[in-house]
Amino acid sequence: TNVTPPHSTIRPGFPVPVNTNNPQVRRAARFGVYRYNNSSNDLFLFKESQIKEAMVQIVRGLKYMLHVEIKRTVCEKRDHPSLDSCHFQREKNLQRMLRCYFEVWITPWTHKVHIPVVHCH
Repeated sequence: TNVTPPHSTIRPGFPVPVNTNNPQVRRAARFGVYRYNNSSNDLFLFKESQIKEAMVQIVRGLKYMLHVEIKRTVCEKRDHPSLDSCHFQREKNLQRMLRCYFEVWITPWTHKVHIPVVHCH
């Protein structure tokens, strides 16, 4: 059974702040970026530059609510390189930064990731 330890700060159903440097938060942000890149018609790939705020909620898995800044990279979509090897755009007229809100729902036991919300502006 899933019993929350008595002194744990995480309670099922309640979103709680989580460290933006947490590896799972960074992974969730990358899933959001992949989803953004797949739905945008930009020639270049975007990559997360800064995770501004992160919350996690336990709901049949982990639902991450993330405020992320993403920036255009020098990598073109058609090349499909690893985002880790893509550097941010240096050319002034090609630079672009977007503020995004992602909801990323990860159910570890089914190895599924669902990204119901991607809002970037």
